[in-house]
Amino acid sequence: RPKRTLYSKKYGVDLIRYTHAANTVVYSSNKIDDTIRYLSLHDNKYIRYFPGHTKRVVALSMSPVDDTFISGSLDKTIRLWDLRSPNCQGLMHLQGKPVCSFDPEGLIFAAGVNSEMMKLYDLRSFDKGPFATFKMQYDRTCEWTGLKFSNDGKLILISTNGGFIPLIDAFKGAVLHTFGGYNNSKAVTLEASFTPDSQFIMIGSEDGKIHVWNGESGMKVAVLDGKHTGPITCLQFNPKFMTFASACSNMAFWLPTIDD
Repeated sequence: RPKRTLYSKKYGVDLIRYTHAANTVVYSSNKIDDTIRYLSLHDNKYIRYFPGHTKRVVALSMSPVDDTFISGSLDKTIRLWDLRSPNCQGLMHLQGKPVCSFDPEGLIFAAGVNSEMMKLYDLRSFDKGPFATFKMQYDRTCEWTGLKFSNDGKLILISTNGGFIPLIDAFKGAVLHTFGGYNNSKAVTLEASFTPDSQFIMIGSEDGKIHVWNGESGMKVAVLDGKHTGPITCLQFNPKFMTFASACSNMAFWLPTIDD
């Protein structure tokens, strides 16, 4: 059951990420300005502001190991931050809209640019530029909306606002599989996720069903019906237990059953 509701009426709220400290989050806004805000959920007070972006923040990723986080914006920049300082720790200018994410060890991060190029950066020397660049086939029908590493660090999953999601080898940049066959006719931003064991990939669809594939074989293994009334825009697996949550305008929590 809901514990409490916190409002951000003045600035709005878009992307939200937990930090490592209990009860604190960073989030991006969709009103007034594009400052990222660091909020204590415990007393609903701001701890710090992170100004710098001049257009909407479209990617936000917290380091899995420390107080670093990265943000990507429609102003064609990626910024590197430390929770302890309001000043940006690093700035990268790109040729187009970015998506970005940390790897599970917090040593590198991946940036997807212009929905056609993947760049990998070493966090300790990212000012020297990417250590690997993978050029992908550009697809005019959709754009990249997010990327995630698998927990074993070997795979990268690209979310798109189209009807397919590519799975990429994180070391070679080769497309291993392209998963499709789910509904997304209205270019909705749907969130794709790995299961924590890195074996399966799942995504919600426009018609409220969840599609699950085996990452190794590329075969679809299940379609789950959670009675969602709209497109499933959020889908996240619990990192420790065999449960996940999916959300349209309402939210469903899932548990495995033995008999299935």
